[in-house]
Parts: sequence; structure tokens; C-alpha cells
Amino acid sequence: MHTSVQPFVLFAMNPVHLPELFPPPLMTRLQQLARVDPMLVVQDFSDPAVAEALARAEVLVTGWGCPHLGAQTLAAAPRLRAVLHAGGSVRHLVGEPFWERGLTLSSAVQANALPVAEYTLAMILLAGKDAFGLRERFRAEHVYPAPTEYATVGNLGRRVGLIGASRVGRRLLELLRPFDLSVSLYDPYVDAAEAAELGAVPLDLDELLRTSDIVSVHAPDIPQTHRMLNRERLALIPDGGVLINTSRGALIDHTALTEELVSGRLSAILDVTDPEPLPPDSPLYRLPNVFLTPHIAGSLGNELARLGGTVVTELERMTTGLSPAHPVHRAELEISA
Repeated sequence: MHTSVQPFVLFAMNPVHLPELFPPPLMTRLQQLARVDPMLVVQDFSDPAVAEALARAEVLVTGWGCPHLGAQTLAAAPRLRAVLHAGGSVRHLVGEPFWERGLTLSSAVQANALPVAEYTLAMILLAGKDAFGLRERFRAEHVYPAPTEYATVGNLGRRVGLIGASRVGRRLLELLRPFDLSVSLYDPYVDAAEAAELGAVPLDLDELLRTSDIVSVHAPDIPQTHRMLNRERLALIPDGGVLINTSRGALIDHTALTEELVSGRLSAILDVTDPEPLPPDSPLYRLPNVFLTPHIAGSLGNELARLGGTVVTELERMTTGLSPAHPVHRAELEISA
């Protein structure tokens, strides 16, 4: 989209996110590149008040809270050339009419993967030290355990199994390289050579579960992965194992997981659940072997500016005739988040 005239850009998202995604320095860069009204943020494409702006829009900058870009919306935006998404997944955003128009789609999913990988790295290392379990015990007993009770604690050679070489999974593999961990990977789309390049031993899913002290889930939520960790597979994880999920709750049978956690056989670090949030009476809120966080692994607070920066950079590329650095292709959505 190389043009000497600044393109007209329209924001489409929940307006509460706009100032965090585009703090003043980024908004200034954006306004130097395009004609954009920071006060106009669309949440409802059917609103007559936004019809004129939608008809002029050449680029939509979307984010969390943006409605689906259906056929009627696209028909009302005849000049639209590109959608730059200041978030991760775009599965909910586009459908067949979008691809039929041949529009460009870019996502900040790579930028959003970094904080998820950082969160997971921290949790793996803390889980290897049994930091959560020992904290609970220390709070209850107010004494240090005897040295002999630390025999199974530590990260030297700890077996870590990753499910999914997604963008998060790949970034996590990079972050794990400096540590003395034994890392394995299950991903049906990654062969042995690529797994080795990523720094992991390729295993099938059942073998990964049998041989991992810590299992971390990074697969997309697609029909093929729904409840992939069912009762039988959860039972394969060794006694005392830790399950980390920063992907989507639907990948795990939460009834079976709850039974495992209530029994005390496994521990879990869950940033996502099914349903989300869990009902108030869920025992997972109270179990000492469960560490729950409210879906915080992805970009939050000042990390949102990384997503906005990705969008601004993509717009810079497009206005100078370059292709987007982070395009989303139709075929990818069948196997990605």
C-alpha cells in the first residue's frame, strides 16, 4: 500500500485499551504516518455515527473488543486495504468474506508471545524449586524443612515437556536454553531436525507426559486439540508432576484435572481455565497445590505498548511499499490460535 497520501486509519476496539496500546510517543508516530482521529474508536460497525469514517477507512487498527468483520461491515468499507491487529489471535475477527476481498491482515501475536513465554519461564523455574508448595508449608508451619526433605527439589536436569511449538512455545524454548533443564517437545507439525534446532527432544504426546516433571501447554485451541489432555493422558503424568497452562482451558478436561488436583497427586499452575473464570465454589481456588492467576500471562499494562509499536511499524512498512513483517495467512488459522 505505497502511497504519497497519508492513508485514513480507523481504530476499532474497546477504547479503554487505546491509551495503553498507543501511549503519546506511539500515537505521535502514528499520526505522522496516517490521518487518524484518536477520539474516534469504533466498537459497533452498525452505528450510523461511524458510517462515514468506515466508508473512508483504508486501514483498520483493531484490538480487543473489535467486533467481527463480517460481509456487511466490509461492504460498508469499500476503500479498506488492510487490518492491523494490536493483539494476538485473529480467529474471531475475520471470516470468508475477508479473504475473498484479498485484504492484508497483520497481527501482533509475536509481540504478545513474549510476556507469555516470560511468565511460563518464571513458573517453570519456581515449580522446579517447589516454591509454591514450600511457601504453603512455611506459612502453615513457620519452620524450615529439614535438608533431607529437599531431595527432589531443584532445576538441575529437571524434565520439562512443552506441548506445542507455537510462537509462545518457540520463544519459551529460546528462553530455556541457558538453563540446565532437559526439554522435550510434542508438536505434530515439527520434525526431529527442527525440534533439535529448537533445543528440544521430539516425543509423541503420551511419552512426553510419562517422562516430564513439568508439562507446559502451548498448543492452539482448535478442534484437534479440544480436551487433548483428557483423563487418561493426565494419568500419565508422574506423581508429583506439575501442569502449567497459559494456552486455553479447553485443551484440558477440567473435571479430570480437578480430581487429580484434589487428590494431591499433581500440582498445577493455571493462568487459563475452563470455564474462565472458574465458578466461586471451585476447589481450585483453595487447594495448596494449585497456583491460579487471572489470565495475566499475555500482554498487560506497559506491555501493551509493545503491541501498539508492532502496529505502527507495520504501518510504516506498508506506507513505504513493504509487505507486513507479521502477516496472517488464511491457511495458518487452521492450525494456530
